[in-house]
Order: sequence, then C-alpha cells, then structure tokens
Amino acid sequence: MIIEQFIDEKILQMQAYINAVINEELHYTELDNFILDTMSDWTLLKVRDETPHSAKERVFWHLIHEVSLHGALALNQDLYFKSEMTTCLDFFNGSGSYPIDCIGWRPIA
Repeated sequence: MIIEQFIDEKILQMQAYINAVINEELHYTELDNFILDTMSDWTLLKVRDETPHSAKERVFWHLIHEVSLHGALALNQDLYFKSEMTTCLDFFNGSGSYPIDCIGWRPIA
C-alpha cells in the first residue's frame, strides 16, 4: 500500500470515529484504540521521510497527534479541542480552510 492510499483510507475512518464520539454514538475508547491501531499499521510501511506530501496528510497527522496527546475523552469534555477537531474534519470535507495551528508531521520508523 502506498502512503497516499493509507492516508486517504485512514482519513475516512478517522472522520467516522471522531463524528461518532462527538455524537455519542461510540465510546471514546474506540477512537483511542483506532489511533493505536493506525500507528501500528503505519510502522508496517517503514516510512523514512517525515515530511507529509500534502496539506491533507499534514492535517491527518495533526489529528492523530492531538487525539493521542489529549485523549478521545477530550472530545466530550473540552469544547476548544472539539472545535479544533471539527475544523480539521471540515477541511477534509472541503467545507473549511486549512486549520491555523495545524502542525502535522509523519512519524518515522
């Protein structure tokens, strides 16, 4: 699987997980588990370049890092965090602009 395919697939999944947690349709621990699984899957690609190749990928890694740092529970407890994550999802959907404070770098093996 090439990196772009991986990112596109994971973005779709990430959107579904975040929206489900925000709408209280899914327990936040499922999103935390998705993040762990995504990172595990990423290591199998053995990527050596830390520079994302697109704005979409940069936002994806920003989301991964932010949810890892704050935990998915913050989507239910922290309105600022929820707003930041929603801004990123809007960018993916083409209905928003690039998030101002977005700093997303690929993890490298």
